[in-house]
Amino acid sequence: MELKITDLSKTYPNGVQALKNVNLTIPKGMFGLLGPNGAGKSTLMRTIATLQEADNGEIQLDGLNVLKEKAEVRKQLGYLPQEFGVYPKISAEAMLDHFAELKGITNKNERRELVKSLLEQTNLYHVRKKNLSGYSGGMKQRFGIAQALLGNPKLIIVDEPTAGLDPAERNRFHNLLSEIGENIIVILSTHIVDDVSDLCKSMAIINEGEVLLYGQPLELIKNIEGKIWEKVIDKDELKSCQDNYNIISTRLYLGKIIVHAYSESNPDSFEMVKPNLEDVYFSAIKNAKTVVKSN
Repeated sequence: MELKITDLSKTYPNGVQALKNVNLTIPKGMFGLLGPNGAGKSTLMRTIATLQEADNGEIQLDGLNVLKEKAEVRKQLGYLPQEFGVYPKISAEAMLDHFAELKGITNKNERRELVKSLLEQTNLYHVRKKNLSGYSGGMKQRFGIAQALLGNPKLIIVDEPTAGLDPAERNRFHNLLSEIGENIIVILSTHIVDDVSDLCKSMAIINEGEVLLYGQPLELIKNIEGKIWEKVIDKDELKSCQDNYNIISTRLYLGKIIVHAYSESNPDSFEMVKPNLEDVYFSAIKNAKTVVKSN
């Protein structure tokens, strides 16, 4: 089972080209789509979820033409958008039962057992009678996954699911996604690098509508070994450092600034460091921008 995206493009009426000939093959398991805000992630997710038309291209899900067989695709799809709205004065149990009925599960006993199972799986059964307005951000996200799991989908899409969650809720959500992603395709669209490094066996980096990198996180990290260099500088040295070296990221630490540079050879007074997925991400974004400027 796989999701295959071929030459997918989308330009909005205002002239913004959100997707530029996107090609991806997404296998069963957790797949990370990583990119900054405005990179085209949500456009791609909405198109896969049959909520938006593409200008060109094709998407195939296990033999189904996603762009043409939308009704069939929706039967096999679970979707948790970035902004997941719920009716605040309804309990989780009643709301999930309503969603199940909309999914075509008409037998009341079957719905009751399914709702119970999903609330247990998402660790919400003990608060099933509580109105959704009283749920924390993480609880609402777990409820969103519960509704996405209705109908035993082959594909689940989650768009920026951990933004704003505290560390404990984020861990609960990660564990839930890992469990779900063992048997189906789960696409995790995010700008949080740790979400992808913690969960995903394969990934892509997208920016300005284009796929910059695609592969397994460990392989992508291996590809930049020996090319990431670190230096601790004072704040007033930053501009000079950025002017003279290919700086991909900076962070404050105890009043100093730690800079990471991407270079094939040793920059003056830098030390080589072992790269991580954050270095892969920042170097891909920075080097893509450098190529555009040089052209």
